[in-house]
Amino acid sequence: MTRRIPYVGTGNVSPGPATAAGVGGTPGPGDAPVTRPHGAGEHSIPTMSTDDESMYATPDEEHRRLLEETGYDADLGMEMARDAQKVSAGDLSEVEFYRRYHDRILEEFDVDDREVDLPDPDEVDSGDVNAIDRIEGAFEGIGETLRGVDGDESESRRSVMKKGAAAAALGLGGLGSAGATTGGDDGAAGAGGGDDGEGTRWGMTINLNNCDGCLACMVACDQEHNLSEGANWMYVFAFEDEGQGEQENFLPRTCQHCTDSPCTKVCPVGARHTREEDGLVLTDYDICIGCRYCEVSCPYGVNYFQWGEPDVPESEIDDDHQIDDRGRWVGSRPPEGVMGKCTFCVDRQDGQMGEEKVGTTACEEACTMDAIHFGDLNDPESPPNQHLEEYRSGQENDLEEFPNRKEHTVSTFKLMEERGTEPNVQFIGNEPSPHAEQVEGPVAYEDMGITDNRKEVLDRGADGGEEA
Repeated sequence: MTRRIPYVGTGNVSPGPATAAGVGGTPGPGDAPVTRPHGAGEHSIPTMSTDDESMYATPDEEHRRLLEETGYDADLGMEMARDAQKVSAGDLSEVEFYRRYHDRILEEFDVDDREVDLPDPDEVDSGDVNAIDRIEGAFEGIGETLRGVDGDESESRRSVMKKGAAAAALGLGGLGSAGATTGGDDGAAGAGGGDDGEGTRWGMTINLNNCDGCLACMVACDQEHNLSEGANWMYVFAFEDEGQGEQENFLPRTCQHCTDSPCTKVCPVGARHTREEDGLVLTDYDICIGCRYCEVSCPYGVNYFQWGEPDVPESEIDDDHQIDDRGRWVGSRPPEGVMGKCTFCVDRQDGQMGEEKVGTTACEEACTMDAIHFGDLNDPESPPNQHLEEYRSGQENDLEEFPNRKEHTVSTFKLMEERGTEPNVQFIGNEPSPHAEQVEGPVAYEDMGITDNRKEVLDRGADGGEEA
């Protein structure tokens, strides 16, 4: 039995329109329902389509059901998911998105700590009239305040903007109005993370031509992060694609740690945030209330809601694996009732597992096929950039004989790049076409001690079997 591959979209090489199922097997318009081997088995996401309007289709009844389970406003979550994707795609402004839902969020949650994409205050000079005018145009009322702040006081400018931007966007007269913030003090000043060409921006290059579907990356991730059975942060999908011959293909899928992530835009309490220093998209477990708005807004289906008590109790996990260098609980598995997902091994990046582990991930270390390459995408010498460069150089075209060809024959793509999320994972290889079908891989999940569906574990416990 075959199933639709749980991702199709458009890349920079593969032909054909963007259609069909979204990541995780959510059916697109006109598709037959498919089974999605993710999380508790009930997660689904808005899907990609060639039709501009259906690209932002309101989440379906399955989404509504999972939101209603939380007890929070399901209509609000569904509408915000749709509009957050519009913001990422450039079809709705951050300010309008904030205004549109601010009152309803305050009514439902008593706070509105969503991330708002602000101009970089480090680039704002009090003497630069044009720069201040740009901010004034985006957030009415802040420009005059910034003019009174010395140009060298970048932290003061940042404070002014963080306290006042949302209030000004809402047409409020004063700075720091109740309920109008732009995320926690340690969150990103904007959804851009480190994507300014400076500093660190963690990301991956995954070479699909090297992947053999062994699932070692999944096992390593589960073990390092103490994940509960079936609560996988990484999946490896095997698929066949009639446009790519008879060979079996593989697609490892993890969180894309998007530079312009919809999930951070919808979190009412600021738990889901972009870490300013390196662009990691993380969840503060101490703050997360489990509303699952991030889950339905994510185009990639990478979020997992922690059902029941985790298999590994908190007492057995060292703080170095849980608390990042800001003192926030963002690492390892989430507690019950909280959202979790891939963290790009944040504890490693903070040096808490030793300096030799900085710039590495568990999945990368476990991959014996040289398929996963992690590092700083802003550094030309980093493993992901170097691997792509070396791979391209090994497949160069003879430009003397074929002057009209590209310099190399290497195809690359990013998942659903057309949605404007700016994912920080790049793939080498052919992107799955709309005709791709998910098939059983050479290694079964159960053979590796992995359960691909958390719901199976929960159902087993409910039926009097092993505890969930």
